[in-house]
Amino acid sequence: MSTHDDDKPFLITGTGSETVAPGLHILRGQGQSFVAETDAGLVVIDAGPGGGVTRGMIDSLRKISDAPVHALVYSHGHIGYNAGVPEWLAHAQQRGDPAPRVIAHRNVPRRYARYRETQALQHRMAEVQFNRSPGFFEHRLTMHAPTETFDERLVIGSGDRRIELFWAPSETDDAIALWSPAQRVLYGGPSLLDSIPNIGTPFRTLRDTVRWAETLEAMAALRPLKAVREFGPVIEGEDAVQRVLGHTARALRWLRAEVVALMNEGLNEQQVLARIRFPDELFAAPWMKPTYGDPSYIVRDIYRSENGWWDRNPTTLHPEAPEAVAEAVAAAISDKAGLVASARALAGAGQWQLALHVIDLLATAPGDAPEIVEARSLKAAWLRERAGQVQSYVSRNLYRVSAEMIEQGTQARFGIR
Repeated sequence: MSTHDDDKPFLITGTGSETVAPGLHILRGQGQSFVAETDAGLVVIDAGPGGGVTRGMIDSLRKISDAPVHALVYSHGHIGYNAGVPEWLAHAQQRGDPAPRVIAHRNVPRRYARYRETQALQHRMAEVQFNRSPGFFEHRLTMHAPTETFDERLVIGSGDRRIELFWAPSETDDAIALWSPAQRVLYGGPSLLDSIPNIGTPFRTLRDTVRWAETLEAMAALRPLKAVREFGPVIEGEDAVQRVLGHTARALRWLRAEVVALMNEGLNEQQVLARIRFPDELFAAPWMKPTYGDPSYIVRDIYRSENGWWDRNPTTLHPEAPEAVAEAVAAAISDKAGLVASARALAGAGQWQLALHVIDLLATAPGDAPEIVEARSLKAAWLRERAGQVQSYVSRNLYRVSAEMIEQGTQARFGIR
């Protein structure tokens, strides 16, 4: 796997801070953290990934306020966002301040338990998704249990400096948001991005599309004057906030209704993906860009939420080992050179995806026969071509990393074919 990007930050939004309203600030780290100055002390949402990034966040905070940190709050349970908790606790101790409360939604401990159980899997998935070398995440995805949790809502502070933390299920079932009633400022956490909602990402578990829409609608009902995203610029003005939140919720509800209608016609997952068209009036808005997620990801997630694992092909009900299948298919192809030539012709016409489907008849087979070795080489090259055709950061990485692993012969470690 490539190592040339190992030292480049990912999901890091920069350094420094930005004041959104009096006493309310963005703190840049892994995503955009948030700081609220309350009469109980500072409330910091997300401690950052640790190391130099978190230390920079602490330095930036101290340029804003010298008040003690009253609470560290987890915006959601994805690991890297709060790996930096120990640095914040050490900072409080050095200052002689009381240890901050460490607050999360009540579903975070359950998520952490699952992540501990599947730690090796989590590391491998992150290596592929973010194009990092084996072992890169071994000491980076550390988890620190919250000292307290809440369910629906938690209020900190009083009067005009009061803030409310509330459950905002979206990217995760443990996501929260922050609301400043006096200033009508919303921090949306992972529910609010500057791209299409991150639903159905290839390596992740199911996310509830309609529940995410409901969260956005509940936020809109607060009538915020400003809305702070986890990634992207602040949404300024009540009308703009209503437009973004409402539009995104409508697009998610449209996806659910459209996929359900196609499923009710009897279409399988591949047929749904082939049939569905994403109308520009919903999906061409700037905040619906497929820069990380993709509308087709959401289609797959909705489909999987109502269907089992079966792809409707009876052959796949009780399959042989994939290596044995690939070997048998390759052996059955009498004109291997002709198959490679046909795949090359498709690629030469720019039909990279069809070329990949054809070349897979040989490229997934074991052994070092010349035609199979050639097929693997062609597949790797065409995966890179496909990477240049898609906008999603995740899809581009999956194509490129898979190509590198095929060339290096390490794809079996990740179950990639």
